[in-house]
Amino acid sequence: MTEEQCDYVFKFIIIGNGNCGKTSLLYHYTHGKSITNVKQTLGVEFSAKIIQVKQKKIKMQLWDTAGQERYRSLTKGYYRGALGSLIVFDVTNSDSFEALKEWIKCARDFSKPSIQIIIIGNKIDLEKERVISEQCAKQFCQENDVLYIETSANTGYQVNEAFTQITIKLLDLLQQGVIDGGMIKPKFLTTKQPDEKEKQQQCNC
Repeated sequence: MTEEQCDYVFKFIIIGNGNCGKTSLLYHYTHGKSITNVKQTLGVEFSAKIIQVKQKKIKMQLWDTAGQERYRSLTKGYYRGALGSLIVFDVTNSDSFEALKEWIKCARDFSKPSIQIIIIGNKIDLEKERVISEQCAKQFCQENDVLYIETSANTGYQVNEAFTQITIKLLDLLQQGVIDGGMIKPKFLTTKQPDEKEKQQQCNC
């Protein structure tokens, strides 16, 4: 299936502290299997996947951003135009959970206030090492008006569901008229031939 056959193109940003499993989650979603020897994301990496939800064909543009502080100024430029954000934290790492407020603020400040957000509590297969309870995470998400789901990039538990859940949320908003569908239809670049005036303005050096 090509992009031309899609009804919509949705841009998503995947953010959160480093070492929370963002890249592993994305790899499992796009390839259907776990990844070994994960390399640390440097800046931003792009993936895409075409899915069908509610009789609509959607191309998902997935921007995986580095969580390290030194990359923040670079990655914020990729928030622009995002309809959804998947913010990942590690249930075995309290610092990654405490950073969620700042990540939510970044998503809303640098994209648009109406951006839809789902918080992903990852690494739930490490039950004995868990320090953030599901109840605690759900309460936080309710207070901040965001979705919540728990996953394991290692086992694949609810990885697909995380991406599908936020996509369904966006489709519901489209049907309600909250999001203008005309603004996110697939758009294609065409090759423009310069006219004579433009040719004269071009440098010949």
